[in-house]
Amino acid sequence: MSLTQPYLAHLTGVFHAPSQAWSRLDGAMETGAEGIYCGDERIVRSVRLSVAEHELRHISTQVRSASEVVFVHVLTVPADVADPLVTVHQVRRARLDGIEEELRVCSALDGDVAVALELVLGLDRTPMDRVKGGETAAGEPPRPSEPTWSWRDEDTTATVSASGGKPTVRGSDVVLRWEIDLAPRGEATVGWRLEASDAGTPVVGTAAEPPAPPVLVTDDQRLRRLADRAFSDLGSLRVADRTRPDDVFLAAGAPWFYTMFGRDSLIAARMLLPVDRTIAAGTLRALAARQGVRVDEETAEQPGKILHEVRRTDLRLDLEGGFHLPPVYYGTIDATPLWVNLLHDAWRAGMPDGEVTALLDNLEAALRWLGDHGDSDGDGFLEYLDTTGHGLSNQGWKDSGDSIRWHDGSIADGPIALCEVQGYAYAAAVNGAAMLEAFGRAGADRWRAWASDLKERFRSAFWCADDQGPYPALALDARKRRVDGVASNMGHLLGTGILDADEQRLVVDRLLDRTMFSGYGIRTLSVTNGAYWPLRYHAGSVWSHDTAVVIEGMLRDGFTEEAALVAEGLLDAAEGFDYRLPELFGGDPAEDVWPPVPYPASCRPQAWAATAVVPVARALGALPAG
Repeated sequence: MSLTQPYLAHLTGVFHAPSQAWSRLDGAMETGAEGIYCGDERIVRSVRLSVAEHELRHISTQVRSASEVVFVHVLTVPADVADPLVTVHQVRRARLDGIEEELRVCSALDGDVAVALELVLGLDRTPMDRVKGGETAAGEPPRPSEPTWSWRDEDTTATVSASGGKPTVRGSDVVLRWEIDLAPRGEATVGWRLEASDAGTPVVGTAAEPPAPPVLVTDDQRLRRLADRAFSDLGSLRVADRTRPDDVFLAAGAPWFYTMFGRDSLIAARMLLPVDRTIAAGTLRALAARQGVRVDEETAEQPGKILHEVRRTDLRLDLEGGFHLPPVYYGTIDATPLWVNLLHDAWRAGMPDGEVTALLDNLEAALRWLGDHGDSDGDGFLEYLDTTGHGLSNQGWKDSGDSIRWHDGSIADGPIALCEVQGYAYAAAVNGAAMLEAFGRAGADRWRAWASDLKERFRSAFWCADDQGPYPALALDARKRRVDGVASNMGHLLGTGILDADEQRLVVDRLLDRTMFSGYGIRTLSVTNGAYWPLRYHAGSVWSHDTAVVIEGMLRDGFTEEAALVAEGLLDAAEGFDYRLPELFGGDPAEDVWPPVPYPASCRPQAWAATAVVPVARALGALPAG
């Protein structure tokens, strides 16, 4: 969604779901999204480290992994020497059960030195949606109780402990103080830990070993660095449904989407399949366990439908007209066919037959949803419309309210039938038929015929043309008119089978045109569109996963040289982001004024941005192309 959010671009974080901590580059926390979170709630709003009688100056920030960062500070001791002879290394780590810090004080002085460290934690109880909406706090902060130095807010419990020091309370702050006497050229280490748990959260972290980075056949150190950073990030995003702790999947991203997201988790798992099948299996089972069974207008649940997101409480944001999502929300048009396609690809990649068999009833329910509910008006296409007035007005991956645009930049009216969703549905019908046939279930012929009909209807209804030639329209609007915005959505049709060879060539050529390919990635919207801007959320920016999906589709359809060209662009962009691809960014290497720059509020780490390294590596020949 496109919102006014606290900026994240210059913040540093540590992550181990469900814990995360965001700070400035010097390690301090004070404003915006900064703070320590447990699940969907911020429990510490500020962290301030200081030294009595001496100035503490930050000189370096070293990111060791997704879960560990080191802030290096120097003390002005003695005041008449320029060299930094006393240092404080603040090592912050995210753990499954909270956040911890190690404070190592080192001296190069020939004499004794006394250092009085003080760290102040400002307590909080602000839900994530309030932070996202720009609020500084939700109300009166909690007050910790002695002697355990703990506090509780509904289901969330937090406890502070310190090594080498003792906590005290100052108003709503917890104050940690250490009196350290350093011998000549000595050092001392103290620390503290915040343990937190949320008994009400629907998702929990996992202590299982994270997947190792793939072995790459390449001399390109940029690609190796991107893979190392990506798989460290993915390890920090692994979660499980509280009711199914063994079925591990990927949370969408930090900080805003540190939970189950149907579409995001499915696309990320599918991109990971060439190097890891366990995430796909866990994702499939976790989502199948919450598959829709009834019609509920408020939650958008329908029989057979795969959900959009799960949170502990309602998500409310102060937007015009109001915005309110229930804790379990099914408002997505694409998660259901994407679930079918992931199951098929995981089966083909070696998912054991027994595990596939256990999901066949869910498969049949998902296929029935395509025809019974996905096509709400009987025109043969999948479309969506929020009927509550406070849900998502757009329910494809471009889910902001202003994402579906005509060429002149005006916004299309719903119900909306997105072009890429028809491709997902076509592939789901074909893939579903293959599984039904292979496992002795009825219905394969029906779904192959359904897919064939959809393919012909799509060719007649979606193709349009401009001065550069024919291309698939972004969508059909409420009046079944072709929404003629030239957008990256057409790239998701590659690899689905809904396009013939000539149509694939037309789509690839259009995507590689300078109006769509920025040099770093595929733009969400053409530069010729009346609403285009490089940093507009879904109308000009480059999304890492969007470009990766295009690369994957090009590889599936045999456009290997073109896929390598786009992959090189995304790798060039990664170099500008210290090899952590952001959720979305802007930039154009042909324009000096537009180096790759992150969208200020974009998530990082973010699951499908991190998994983009797999199709990039495949396109560049560093992983098998199978």
